[in-house]
Amino acid sequence: MADETTLPQDDNLTADPNHVAGEMTDVDGGTTDPDMTATGAPAPEGTRTDAELADLKDKYLRLAAEFENYKRRTTKERIELFKTANQELMTALLPVLDDFERARNATAATEDAGAVRESIDIIQNKLNKTLQQKGLTAMEAKGGDFDAELHEAITQIPAPSDDLKGKIVDVVEQGYYLGDKVIRHAKVVLGQ
Repeated sequence: MADETTLPQDDNLTADPNHVAGEMTDVDGGTTDPDMTATGAPAPEGTRTDAELADLKDKYLRLAAEFENYKRRTTKERIELFKTANQELMTALLPVLDDFERARNATAATEDAGAVRESIDIIQNKLNKTLQQKGLTAMEAKGGDFDAELHEAITQIPAPSDDLKGKIVDVVEQGYYLGDKVIRHAKVVLGQ
């Protein structure tokens, strides 16, 4: 059986399993510096001195502190971003809100349903245009093929014609994209 470790042949030194590798304990129980040889001469190149170790420890502590500061700063920035993320959209929607208020005031005394409908149509067109500028797009689903990635089937009814079998017959709730991402699935009725 081969000997796993070779210890120096110095009568004053013994191996202590509780100490870090390379550190030796003398017979009196004191430890010797692994950076120094038994004769007191400096250790050969490749071993670190206490000053180098202290310098590395200082660098490590500074780096750890910088990283903690970075995490705190990015968390704070992220919270601020979430608080103000909708500000641009809300600012764009304020004129639409103003138009609703003006239409309500203008049509309050009228009995003409056509005038009210016209006011609502104008405001809806303005709202749609504003939302489209912000990237919102309505899905075109009616008459198309059912896609579980885009649509949510509510029910099935007998198809009004043979060409609508297995297709979308009606849209109960419009689906929307924001950019390329589906933000609301269309609720549809399928032809059977």
